[in-house]
Amino acid sequence: MIVDGAKEMRLGEFARKCKEASCLLQSTEPYSPWSNSAEREIRELKKGAARKLTRSGAPRRLWCFALEYEAYVRSHTAHDIYRLDGRVPETVVSGETADISPFCEFGFWDWVKFRDQGVAFPGDALVFWQGPPPERDPDGSLVGTAHANPALDTRIYEVRFPDGRTEELAANVIAEAVYAQCDADGNQYVLLDAIVDYRKDPSVAVARNDQVSVVDGKKIVKRSTRGWELCCEWKDGSTSWQKLSDLKESHPLQVAEFAFAAQIADEPAFNWWVSWVLKKRDRIVSLVKRRSARYHKRTHKYGIELPKTVEEAYAIDRATGTTFWHDAIEKEMKNVRVAFGVRADGVAPPADHQFIRCHMIFDVKMEDFRRKARLVAGGHVTKAPATLTYASVVSRETVRIALLIAALNDIDIWAADVLNAYITAPCREKIWTTLGKEFGDDCGRKAIVVRALYGLKSSGAAFRAHLAGCMREMGYVSCPADPDLWLKEQTDRKGRKYYSYILCYVDDLLVVHHNPKRIMDRINSFLPLKPDSVGPPEMYLGAKLKRKTFEDGTTAWGLSPAKTVFLAGRGDNPFPCDYAPEEDVTPLLEPGVATYYMQLIGVLRWMCELGRIDICTEVSMLSSFAAMPREGHLEAALHVFSYLKSRSNSRLIFDPKEPNVGESDFVECDWSDFYPGAEEALPPNAPKPLGKGVTLRMFVDSDHAGDKVSRRSRTGFVIFLNYGMIDWLSRSNRQLRPQCSAPNFAP
Repeated sequence: MIVDGAKEMRLGEFARKCKEASCLLQSTEPYSPWSNSAEREIRELKKGAARKLTRSGAPRRLWCFALEYEAYVRSHTAHDIYRLDGRVPETVVSGETADISPFCEFGFWDWVKFRDQGVAFPGDALVFWQGPPPERDPDGSLVGTAHANPALDTRIYEVRFPDGRTEELAANVIAEAVYAQCDADGNQYVLLDAIVDYRKDPSVAVARNDQVSVVDGKKIVKRSTRGWELCCEWKDGSTSWQKLSDLKESHPLQVAEFAFAAQIADEPAFNWWVSWVLKKRDRIVSLVKRRSARYHKRTHKYGIELPKTVEEAYAIDRATGTTFWHDAIEKEMKNVRVAFGVRADGVAPPADHQFIRCHMIFDVKMEDFRRKARLVAGGHVTKAPATLTYASVVSRETVRIALLIAALNDIDIWAADVLNAYITAPCREKIWTTLGKEFGDDCGRKAIVVRALYGLKSSGAAFRAHLAGCMREMGYVSCPADPDLWLKEQTDRKGRKYYSYILCYVDDLLVVHHNPKRIMDRINSFLPLKPDSVGPPEMYLGAKLKRKTFEDGTTAWGLSPAKTVFLAGRGDNPFPCDYAPEEDVTPLLEPGVATYYMQLIGVLRWMCELGRIDICTEVSMLSSFAAMPREGHLEAALHVFSYLKSRSNSRLIFDPKEPNVGESDFVECDWSDFYPGAEEALPPNAPKPLGKGVTLRMFVDSDHAGDKVSRRSRTGFVIFLNYGMIDWLSRSNRQLRPQCSAPNFAP
């Protein structure tokens, strides 16, 4: 092995390993023509990997896999090198015939479509029955004890099974069965047995004569499955009509085979994809065996039938003898009716207004099976506004600074939520609609949309502008550093001047003021606030807020995640001892388990944002393997949760006390000869300083080639305002620094 003159290569552990392997280690002569004999191959290797990343569109973080793939290709390719004697490098080195079969199966970063292979539900699976009402004693009292948590509700219900028999079961037993049949979002999955029939809507489906068109001399083929439905027979014996577009994604092979068997493969909805699917049959089947073929059942959630229209909602209520959906619709209409300016009969909408459709969407809440209805607008048919469309979102760094400033100046903090936020803002788009049956007597009449409805592209920006107008009316101005932080000069009860703040995160408000109730009452006169949300904050943006009193009488706000994670065992450290994620060679996770791994990483990343800096580095390292996680990575993620269990009461305190920074430790240098007349650049529009001063400190460090595979370094920093930590980061450097003299802080 020929290496350069670096000590890391000639001495120490590397040299010892070469000696154990009976590998002759030689050093090149510096500045000689033959010192970089491998540079040409390395250059071609990097070029080939870059071309594969560009052509495939793979993320840049997969550069190491592209290099490995390119190196594998080059080592299995014959070159015009005399010493190879017509053989490939792999054969020369190993003495065995090189295997090129992987190159015949896939290219680099190929997309593969495959299906799940799930487990059928039991034939006597419980169905949540929506009536009759709970059983009562002869005196009229309920049998069992009601509870807001369904798992603790012991009231007796009459449950009807699919075979027609009925049985009395407690509510908690029903809830347990419902949860067991659904995923985390309440969606039920069913297994396909066969496709038995098809139907076509000629008014919607693409006709054969209309599939191909010529525009500017270019042939364009319409690829659409609209208007086609297939009748599916499921493993539980039930049948239902499903959209072709859904089944094409979940069961492509079965649909393609049915299309040829039913002699409809030449129809415009099939002819552009079924032949390709059958051609790739073997590849798809081999991948399908690794997953469970499941179909997402969209008609039920937690076992409760979900209506698609208002008419279906009323029909379900009539069939079950309940008013759940009717009550949900009435509650929603009570809030959104003000968003419509109903026109008189015979009065047409203005000519410059665009027509859109409005419809109800329905959902079932997990905590109590409560029905939820929401009226939304079909904003997808309108043109995108020329201006920004986002809502107000204050940064988390601003929230931390506000908590520290409030404690430093002894100012109170209150929080509140805006009731039906978007509806309070005027609509920025010129649109009209025809009212549906949810409007009662006004059904069929035309109406102008005068308020920002959910679903419109401009609703978020409209509410932000409306909220900004309210802030300006109260005398607050937007902070130049964070537009969603509003400030106003105030004088407290002791005559001291300070800045009052209002932090806006969409419809969540945080007020920093010596008399926050007065400010909340003023805001309530502009925007209706939820009565039970106004007061000192206990929760904000998913985090617990709690005041801590120190021995000297000073107070500070503390921030911690809202929920504690409980796992078996306890971890003393976030990672197991000597664990390196980049060196993990355990088997890759199955797709379903990989999705669970990514969910865990998402939870951990949010906990880092909420102040768990003690796991920041470990979570950053595990996040880099979200594309291809392994079993060891999953175990490491669970180990982080067990570590959190042992420190579940930890929280980040924003201590406002002034740190003791020794000015004598800093050497003062005179740079006037190099920078004559230099002054610190201050923003010209910066507000004048008020209140008590603070000290800003930053600590930064980086390791050296901490990643043992990519040789990248990891950089971290923390920023303190007094003793309160307001920002932190730990990430792998984006640039490689092979020189030993390169700085250890790289972006």
